[in-house]
Order: sequence, then structure tokens, then C-alpha cells
Amino acid sequence: MEFTKIHNKGQAKLFRSQYLEYLTKTHPLVIWGMYLPVLILFPYYAGTRLSFSGLNVLLIFLAGGFFWTFTEYILHRFAFHHHPTTEKGRRINYVLHGNHHEYPRDKERLFMPAVPSLILASAFFGVFYLAMGKAAIAFFPGFMLGYLIYGSMHYAIHAWNPPFKWMKGLWRNHHLHHYKHADMGFGVSSTLWDHVFGTMFDLKKEKEDKEKVQELMFKRNPNKKDMQHS
Repeated sequence: MEFTKIHNKGQAKLFRSQYLEYLTKTHPLVIWGMYLPVLILFPYYAGTRLSFSGLNVLLIFLAGGFFWTFTEYILHRFAFHHHPTTEKGRRINYVLHGNHHEYPRDKERLFMPAVPSLILASAFFGVFYLAMGKAAIAFFPGFMLGYLIYGSMHYAIHAWNPPFKWMKGLWRNHHLHHYKHADMGFGVSSTLWDHVFGTMFDLKKEKEDKEKVQELMFKRNPNKKDMQHS
């Protein structure tokens, strides 16, 4: 990671070209809109044209979602938190993920932008199809739903307080990953694989720094409500 301080305001400039810079940003609804047809049409096609039973489609779909949680962990730990030794490698690492750790409140970069997302999704689908044939038609949308849930969770963790008490561990795990130890707590939508591979924070022993947690979250403008009534 090529920085020494977390900036809770501002945004990293990744490219000199304003057009390339624009392509590094997105909104969660854009990504959901891109993949929603896949989530609906692929399972429908598998059940109506490929002779999979409804139960089989559901089970394969759920398997795809579960496989995403493992993929999420592996990518985050070994790709995004790889420690390159060359200048070019460090540059690539910063563009991929390091800029998010330096500017964790940059809400335009909490989801992977459209172009690299489509390229990676296509590559995953190709691998799944080679590995499992027609079953990939039902597996892939489950995998992509897992990805969309992960992305939405990542956005929510940086934007809001946990909506339910049982989600607090996910929030704290990711906040600790950001402001205490970046080489632990790699799970975002699930802490399952952190437990399996021994990279889970002991939340009972970790003292919660509420001030740092608040710094990592978007805050409402306290004057906004007053301005609306003035």
C-alpha cells in the first residue's frame, strides 16, 4: 500500500486521462442493472430449455452463491492484498485496491466499475462453462448474485450503521481491516472463510474505536435538515 495515512475526504486520482478516470467510477444501481437480466434469464433458460428441474436450478444457483463467498475471500486476500516488490506491481495494486484503503469513503469506487466487472464476469463464466458444462447457466447467476450482495454490503458498511444486531460483526470486521490490520478480516459479505483460514479478528478482545468507525462512514450533513426548514 503506497500511503501512510487514511484520508476520509477526497478521492484518489488514478489516471491522467479524465476519460479513463471516469471509467474507474460507478454507482451500485448501475452494476445491479447490468446483471439483473443474468439473474433472471439464466435460471429461466436452464429450467425451460436445458431440462433442469426447478429444484436442480435452485440448488446449483445456491452453490454458485456459496462459491462466491470463497472467491471473495481469495481475491481480497491474495489479489487485492498482494504485496508486490516492483514499482509497476505497486502501481497496479494501488489502482486495484490500495486507493480504496487510502480513501475508504470514496463512494464512487466501492463497486468495481462496469468495464473491468464485465471482463472478469465473462472470464468466470467461461471457466465455469468449461468446468461444468450447461450447469454453468444456473451456477453463474448465483455466483453473480453473491457478488452483487458483496458489493452492496461493502457499500453499506462504509455508508451506514448495521441495520440488524447480528450484522455488527461484519461491520466491525471490515472496519478493523481498514484501520487496524489490513492483512486480516478479508471477508466482507461473510466471515466464514476468515474463521476457516485463521484471519478473523477476535471481536470480543478488540476494543471498538467508535471515533475511527465514524470516520470511515458517510455522515449526513447536520445542517441539511435545518436548511430544508429555513
